[in-house]
Amino acid sequence: MKRTVILCSVVLVSLVVAMPLRAQKADGAEQAVAALEGQWLQAQKDSNPDLLAPLLADKFVNTSSDGVVTLKAETLGLVKSSKYTIAEYTDVKVAVFGNTAIATGIFKGKGTDASGVPVVVNERWTDTWVKLDKEKWQCVASHASPIKM
Repeated sequence: MKRTVILCSVVLVSLVVAMPLRAQKADGAEQAVAALEGQWLQAQKDSNPDLLAPLLADKFVNTSSDGVVTLKAETLGLVKSSKYTIAEYTDVKVAVFGNTAIATGIFKGKGTDASGVPVVVNERWTDTWVKLDKEKWQCVASHASPIKM
């Protein structure tokens, strides 16, 4: 009986000590993914696909707010050809589930699309990130829905 009590106490103390470590790991991952979202925004502001390319997995799939599906190469081409005079994120949140993270936020932009047509963009987006190796997060899917502002 005494051994069982001691064993249960050791297990309980181990769990209590490990909980803050898991929270710190999740917080670090959330911050890392949020920083990558910031790099993505900078790529849009600068029309620079080279900033975005390493963030996207080879099998990346994007569904735009108008329902068009693009793969990695097409998405990078759109970043290069779109020109924003205003591009900002608000309400960015990241939730981590092991080696997967879901980032959400709002994008507000004004500029010209790939065809040179003036656009005003207000959309809510969701990005799915996966930790594909020990240290590298990559986005595997992105989806945007138009919102009224």
